[in-house]
Amino acid sequence: MSSFETNKDLLFAKVENYVKTTLDLYKLKLVDKTADTVSALLSGLSIAFVLAMFTLFINIGISLYIGKLLHDYYIGFIIVSGFYLILALVLIFFNKSLVKVPVSNLIIDKMLKDLDIDEIVTSVEKKEDYEKN
Repeated sequence: MSSFETNKDLLFAKVENYVKTTLDLYKLKLVDKTADTVSALLSGLSIAFVLAMFTLFINIGISLYIGKLLHDYYIGFIIVSGFYLILALVLIFFNKSLVKVPVSNLIIDKMLKDLDIDEIVTSVEKKEDYEKN
């Protein structure tokens, strides 16, 4: 075998090793980002559940108190329910700005944490330049 063929085989082996290592690195980064996002989501859901339970019981207490003041318990529940109906209508009308955009931004920030966008853009530009030639 000539020196060129030996060097060519060695180069192909190194490139193959580099590609496999790079793929493994991206897989690990993906697993890390996914685990981070899922854990943050589950943590947020746990906190939301506890706050929902607190809100439920505090609202029952407020409803009973208003009902006692008005001498009819059902009126207290109707007033508190009306408050939540108004709140629901506000959330429906302003859903995109109050819920969708902030939640989407939170998920994107979690997924792109520690990700160098400039590095990705540069590598894509280099790839495009290489393909042109």
